[in-house]
Amino acid sequence: MEVLRAEHVSYSYQSKYQKVEAVKDVSCVFEKGKFYAIVGESGSGKSTFLSLLAGLDLPCEGTIYVDGEPLSGMDRDAYRLNRAAVVYQAFHLFPLLTAQENVMLPLEFKRMRKKEAVRQAQKLLQRVGLESRIYRQFPKMMSGGEQQRVAIARAVASGGEIILADEPTGNLDSGNEKNVVALLKELAHEDGYAVIVITHNQRVADETDHVFRMKDGSMEQIR
Repeated sequence: MEVLRAEHVSYSYQSKYQKVEAVKDVSCVFEKGKFYAIVGESGSGKSTFLSLLAGLDLPCEGTIYVDGEPLSGMDRDAYRLNRAAVVYQAFHLFPLLTAQENVMLPLEFKRMRKKEAVRQAQKLLQRVGLESRIYRQFPKMMSGGEQQRVAIARAVASGGEIILADEPTGNLDSGNEKNVVALLKELAHEDGYAVIVITHNQRVADETDHVFRMKDGSMEQIR
């Protein structure tokens, strides 16, 4: 089932020296229950396109639709809180919050009672394969793989249907890379998320259902 659609999307910005056409006339569809990769060289426009899908920026031309509704007309903060979560290479966990507290944050934003938020956070941390000893640890006490799993659990806590991941394995060793990719694939195939990953890593792209390649702002589907 379609959840995200880009129709003739373009985005440009003015650098110090020139106008940069970062995304050029991109059209594509993303469905629930599918795992996608967007690949391309640095500067190809893939991270800019992901930020457009996340509603962090709006296209200069064209439209992004979420369940048939233009994203430009939505409360984009609410969209990221409730429907589309972003996972970053650098994890972006709050350093003064424990793993459990990081995952509880979006639940508390939704005014969930603390007792229930604790229960849900622990359930999600268990779901991403973390032992109970991790729940009360701060990010600096965790490995990179553990931090990324917490970040994914926090994304799932939003209760949405879209996970947008920007180089989620970029800071991980090969063992943790495999574990995180397996988890993202599971969230797509078993939990029904549309999971969209930006990656330079061909091993990650090989694990996805569909692959798009961006070059000089343009996109083509290669699988």
